[in-house]
Amino acid sequence: MISICKASPAALCAIALIAVAALGRPTPVVAQTPNFHPCNSQPSLPICKYGYGKRVAIKRWGAQPEPLDPDAGIKAALATKNPDAEIKKLKSSSMLVQDIDSGETLFARDADISRPIASITKLMMALVVVDSGLPLDEKLTVHADDRRTSSELPSRLPAGTVLSRSDLLYLALAASENTAANTLGRTYPGGMEAFIEAMNNKAVALDMRDTKFSEPTGLSNENISSATDLVKLLHAASLRPLIQQFSTELKYHAADQTFRNTNMLVGRSQWEILVSKTGTTREAGDCLVMVINLEGRNLAVVVLNAQGRRGSRFGDAVRLRRIVSSTIETAAVSPE
Repeated sequence: MISICKASPAALCAIALIAVAALGRPTPVVAQTPNFHPCNSQPSLPICKYGYGKRVAIKRWGAQPEPLDPDAGIKAALATKNPDAEIKKLKSSSMLVQDIDSGETLFARDADISRPIASITKLMMALVVVDSGLPLDEKLTVHADDRRTSSELPSRLPAGTVLSRSDLLYLALAASENTAANTLGRTYPGGMEAFIEAMNNKAVALDMRDTKFSEPTGLSNENISSATDLVKLLHAASLRPLIQQFSTELKYHAADQTFRNTNMLVGRSQWEILVSKTGTTREAGDCLVMVINLEGRNLAVVVLNAQGRRGSRFGDAVRLRRIVSSTIETAAVSPE
């Protein structure tokens, strides 16, 4: 250090001493701002565009949410004079609208293709739990293993939480809580293996030929089905008053927290929703299944692998409603 100063002017010596001293110190950590995630500067990144990856970015790193699909908004029109234009705007890979009482198909697109269905799986989970006759008021304890799922979004139910089977069923259906679904499967007589077998047996009984389940949450890509099969599941679910009630609850209070329904259409004045379930993973895309009452008809609505803006699955549900409403009205005024 002294040799450097002897050979250098005083100013250069001072700079040299500061530089050498800095080499021995750890580099200070720069505090990350709430929106430091690369989605804010590089919105074209795949994770930033839509769906599950975008929600992870928002939840974990504070990324800005993408704009909502206009047709998913509260003020979106529910009728159209141009159904062909609505069809062109649909963003989902597989769709089906079917009258569950008459079996009449009102709209279909690639309805027989089997694909991952994400948390739509929880409808079958609920069907098995409800039909098992297990006491809904029985207290169950969430284990640490119930939280160890492949989801990148955190569970809101800590290990050690004690809730009734009814509470857990509410949270699994309305709020799509993976930990709740896993706890319900684990506590089934015979454990998780017996529960998964019961889910697959129920699928066989409902003649769901393109369907297979490997776990109760929907996080596995091995949980697959087709829109055609999911109408059969929706029909069965619509016959269980508990599933109707639990899946369409707008919000629910449990474990000192308030959980909200993942379907933004639930609770809207112009929607009579009898059964509801959403699902999202990277591979499945955004999914939505419902039974709605429209013009006095009970219609199963299935939307799988929706792409595009935030809420595109709900936008597609609105667009499908416009399309089938025009079909129903046309049939009503057509001469016999």
